Amino acid sequence: MQHQDHPRTPRRALRGLALLSAAALALVPWAESASAHGSVVDPASRNYGCWQRWGSDHLNPGMQQQDPMCWQAWRDNPNAMWNWNGLYRNGVGGNHQAAVPDGQLCSGGLTEGGRYRSLDAVGPWKTTRIGRDFTVKLYDQASHGADYFRVYVTRQGYDPTTQPLRWSNLELVRQTGRYAPSQNISIDVSAPGRTGRHVVFTIWQASHMDQAYYMCSDVDFG
Repeated sequence: MQHQDHPRTPRRALRGLALLSAAALALVPWAESASAHGSVVDPASRNYGCWQRWGSDHLNPGMQQQDPMCWQAWRDNPNAMWNWNGLYRNGVGGNHQAAVPDGQLCSGGLTEGGRYRSLDAVGPWKTTRIGRDFTVKLYDQASHGADYFRVYVTRQGYDPTTQPLRWSNLELVRQTGRYAPSQNISIDVSAPGRTGRHVVFTIWQASHMDQAYYMCSDVDFG
């Protein structure tokens, strides 16, 4: 009888280990992506902002009332937030308008199989308060560097709470040259003549390969 009892404990232990392993594996995709790429962190891109505000509390039902745009994004695909630094397309060759259609700018043209489609949703996204002169700060954890950045701001009269974002809504306010590999990059921008809600749209053309990132940041010029 004792000989028959012995296998039971290892089976229980193995079941426990399997559950622990599954839980650990569930964290791996986020950990791998977080060490691989980057995003605009100030003013926060839409998915970075949702991760920053709710990553440790994303099951809180209060998000539906407090932050409804993030609520719909988390419900649509949580990986859009866990992979806040993976919103890019390869092989665009600089032809961004051809690769990213109107209405899909914030998802990079439904890149990554549509993972980021919730970021194209029209509505009252949380904003960062800025002035006419502000700084775009990008966190490049992998130190890819940049061939260039293009920073656009929506034209006065555009309403991000009721209108999908189109290329024609944007004004290019800054194009940079090359940046050497670095984790923290700051770009000074001036966008006069604006009040109220706007979208800052940043294109980051990484220099390690033909890889373009597309990031929407919601702002309020006051």
